[in-house]
Amino acid sequence: MCGIVAAVSTRNIVPILVQGLQRLEYRGYDSCGVAVYADGLKRARSTSRVAELERQVSADKLEGGTGIAHTRWATHGAPAIHNAHPHFSHGTGANSATRPGRVALVHNGIIENHDELRAALQAKGYVFESQTDTEVIVHLVDSLYDGDLFEALKAAVAQLHGAYAIAAFCKDEPHRVVGARAGSPLILGVGKDNSENFLASDAMALAGVTDQIVYLEEGDLVDIQLGKYWVFDRDHNRVEREVKTVHAHSGAAELGPYRHYMQKEIFEQPRAIADTLQGVKGIVPELFGDDAYRVFKDIDSVLILACGTSYYSGCTAKYWLESIAGIPTQVEVASEYRYRTSVPNPKTLVVTITQSGETADTLAALRHAQSLGMTQTLTICNVATSAMVRECKLAYITRAGVEIGVASTKAFTTQLAGLFLLTLSLAQAKGRLSEEEEAGYLKAMRHLPAALQAVLALEPQVISWAEDFAKKENALFLGRGLHYPIALEGALKLKEISYIHAEAYPAGELKHGPLALVTSAMPVVTVAPNDSLLEKLKSNMQEVRARGGVLYVLADADSHIDSSEGVHVIRMPEHYGALSPLLHVVPLQLLAYHTACARGTDVDKPRNLAKSVTVE
Repeated sequence: MCGIVAAVSTRNIVPILVQGLQRLEYRGYDSCGVAVYADGLKRARSTSRVAELERQVSADKLEGGTGIAHTRWATHGAPAIHNAHPHFSHGTGANSATRPGRVALVHNGIIENHDELRAALQAKGYVFESQTDTEVIVHLVDSLYDGDLFEALKAAVAQLHGAYAIAAFCKDEPHRVVGARAGSPLILGVGKDNSENFLASDAMALAGVTDQIVYLEEGDLVDIQLGKYWVFDRDHNRVEREVKTVHAHSGAAELGPYRHYMQKEIFEQPRAIADTLQGVKGIVPELFGDDAYRVFKDIDSVLILACGTSYYSGCTAKYWLESIAGIPTQVEVASEYRYRTSVPNPKTLVVTITQSGETADTLAALRHAQSLGMTQTLTICNVATSAMVRECKLAYITRAGVEIGVASTKAFTTQLAGLFLLTLSLAQAKGRLSEEEEAGYLKAMRHLPAALQAVLALEPQVISWAEDFAKKENALFLGRGLHYPIALEGALKLKEISYIHAEAYPAGELKHGPLALVTSAMPVVTVAPNDSLLEKLKSNMQEVRARGGVLYVLADADSHIDSSEGVHVIRMPEHYGALSPLLHVVPLQLLAYHTACARGTDVDKPRNLAKSVTVE
């Protein structure tokens, strides 16, 4: 979600700030801005893309050695210039005309007590120009400032309730930037030659600038100056955090022959799966950490916590974990889990699934589970340096690579691969996996990249479907068993990027309500692998045809479902058993992509959405 870049340097840092924002564009945003010290505070803000901000900065000849920059995803206040970051303080009372713009500040997260703080600051004479909770912070820091910006920020965050990553500077201390984090990520980039230092919400923002990264921990405050920095923990004790060498890759990767990053990432899935499975010679719990065998032997249930697409990968894994490993499994929407009364079991393995490892709802759900005494934790995550990996005992790092398109594709399939490995490892630890079964599953997993390539070759047929879907405003997706979550994921993809309303149902539920929606104007996508539920699914399809519904069927080659009037069939290259969800989801990704292209929507940056959701 929102992105932060900040710097203190002896050189002009505006190009670095703007380039950093460009590298964070994949996270999603609806406004952006940059502020620098140049004989006072100067800024440029835009509700367009970073490229437009760059043109504005160039036209205004904005330069400076100290500055902050931000991409905003709107929470408090509409996407508008007056709500865009950075925000400036505006003095108080009679002094407001004599010292406008003393403190500049950017912020990710949500301040829950902003109304209370706003009222108190207005009573002191502060003038608010935005509806944001962030402007409350900058005025609060200003009100507490007495010549030391770090002390002012330290006092300010003590009054904040909620989540935040903050970077700020003051015109009275022009070679200093201070920051703080609680619930939102913030990293420190150590500059070269003792002449500069940086803050950012993601190491990618500093790719090519520095590879020396300090991951700030929950509650940390940081003070960066020319060639030096200090980190303080939540108790305000100075601490030494490890400096790690991180080779971040720029988000501005080459598109090559592809029109959009989403299309590129769909076609990268064979490589992403191969990379995720690289080094897996056999099924051993140690794939997830040195202590995994002891943990796996001791647990008697699994609780999966995730959001969005990751939640659907968890729903798929539930079928695997219960049918193959024989372990009772519960899947919870992370944003809901901690707000209900649940029954904790200390013998539960808590599994979090997250692409970024910084998803605020999932991190909060993990911490809630831990507070209930469920301390055996494992994450399936794409970012080895993320907060989620640091906070879980065990981990499996998927190797999807950077995913720039907001609608997740290769992250989803690599999560499924990691979850299938987890299923097999738990089955082995529980004595439910024979050598023959292990060999068969491993052979199937090693064949996945080739099988995915064969599915991707179906793109021309999917494009013909997309031409029909582009004219529609509603769609139904049906699946049974472990393919019901794949239908859910297909519907999510279509609504995310084409803005077509789409819903998914277990096909057997069609007659219990959704059938009322079926007409010739309602396309019905059906995931139809040749499994034990196929005959039941065929009956559900007949229910659709009897009401004039038009079917779009993803069928295995040997499923004996043929195209006819009102029935459009794409044949999958082969039946893939338990791993079939990894293959059937790919045509659904392509359908959403090409439908969105046909409708002319912004595929990689769909409206109102963000890549890494770091607010509740």
